[in-house]
Amino acid sequence: MQAFFFGLGFSSQASARAIRERDRSALVSGTVRSPEKANLLADRYHQVLQFDGTRETPAIAEALVSASHVIQSIAPDDNGDPVLRFFRDDLAAAPDLKWLCYYSTVGVYGDFGGDWIDETAPLVPRNMRSDRRVLAEQEWRDFATTRGVPLTILRLAGIYGPGRSTFDKLREGTARRVIKPGQVFNRIHVEDIARVTALAAEARLDGTFNLADDEPAPPQDVIEYGAKMINMPVPQDLPYETAEMTPMQRSFYRDNKRVSNRAIKTALGIDLLYPDYRAGLRQILESEQ
Repeated sequence: MQAFFFGLGFSSQASARAIRERDRSALVSGTVRSPEKANLLADRYHQVLQFDGTRETPAIAEALVSASHVIQSIAPDDNGDPVLRFFRDDLAAAPDLKWLCYYSTVGVYGDFGGDWIDETAPLVPRNMRSDRRVLAEQEWRDFATTRGVPLTILRLAGIYGPGRSTFDKLREGTARRVIKPGQVFNRIHVEDIARVTALAAEARLDGTFNLADDEPAPPQDVIEYGAKMINMPVPQDLPYETAEMTPMQRSFYRDNKRVSNRAIKTALGIDLLYPDYRAGLRQILESEQ
């Protein structure tokens, strides 16, 4: 396997590790935005190339010639998906390409008033970010169909893991228990993203799947549980109506749904490593110790 990641961020780096743990002969390359990060990650990957989403890079086009599996985690912009904008022809001509993966978001569904939904739910996104994701998903489906290779679209819930969790916000003093009655969110541990990506890559899975935990929960419950785990005071309640939030933060609270993960678990024959926030937070604390 020669895997190429567009966007070696938090989830992609974990997925790259999972691929190499399952296949020691796998070569993994990818892109970052800055030369500083390229230098930082250079010794961890076969190639680390710079791509800021604004122009084609000949070195990336050359690397795609040998890619067998391509994973795209870069968010779309006003002009659509940056990878297809600049590298569509290179991907179309890649002789060894066998599988594509696109990291999307459960935000494409919009608001369902707390009801359970699955992949058959209509897409009614309620902000521009999610609108762009819907369009980018279809761009990748159209390309994969034309190219004749399987495509896995993973609609990710709120991502957390070591270094990016409730514990970090509590220690930084930025954790807030914003209370909006009836509000729930799904989450997904980064190691579940990694494992699913690696398994889907091996199976060359085709289709669109939610990747969320088993237990959507109110955000204040997660903060309270985490605070008690590390013996910190539980932050005071803040009513949603009066809480100070950025427009982006407030936009997350406009969507209220419970996202089913049954399809991806059935497709791969697995259960999640961390099916709820309690299991995920326990793993993070153990990894710190």
